[in-house]
Amino acid sequence: MSAQSPRQAGIARWDARFAGDEYVFGTAPNAFLASQAHRLRPGMTALAVADGEGRNGVWLAEQGLDVLSIDASAEGLAKAGKLADARGVHIGIELADLADWDWGTARFDVIAAIFIQFADPALRKSIFEGMQRALKPGGLLLLQGYRPEQVGHGTGGPPTVENLYTADMLRAAFAGMDLLQLDEHDSVISEGTGHHGLSALIDLVARKR
Repeated sequence: MSAQSPRQAGIARWDARFAGDEYVFGTAPNAFLASQAHRLRPGMTALAVADGEGRNGVWLAEQGLDVLSIDASAEGLAKAGKLADARGVHIGIELADLADWDWGTARFDVIAAIFIQFADPALRKSIFEGMQRALKPGGLLLLQGYRPEQVGHGTGGPPTVENLYTADMLRAAFAGMDLLQLDEHDSVISEGTGHHGLSALIDLVARKR
């Protein structure tokens, strides 16, 4: 049997993490995402990137959006489907390794990218470019992540500083978009056992020109 690649090993770790009955990051939506409800309209097409067990994709569907939830973990997506059924909404589900997923062009009105910091700098560059291609003109990117200071808090996210975001990094990465909001803040969050406690956060809302 051939050895697993680092990507395969990473996906296997997420499958193991999501395998139990507990929702690791809870079933409520991310607070930043929920704070952007005023920007959403029923009928919009939405992509929930690396949506794990589905809490954010399901919430988007509850707002009346047509949602595709993608993740590399089959275990996570199975729980996302169960959560959607329990909430009485439908979400599309697609198993996707973002290292080689076809983002397409001008497919979505909204893309939600919440704590997708498993990505190293090379993969992050590819993901950021793919998200921008996949948005329709006028489409919205809603992104929240951890800043490097999060490593000192130890309340969630990767221990790898290069995977974390700074304001300058995000300004450069999305320079071709209109930045509607870019906030750095330390806030207490409670998202299951996965993200819990004082956290060094950065929030981005950007519109495709």
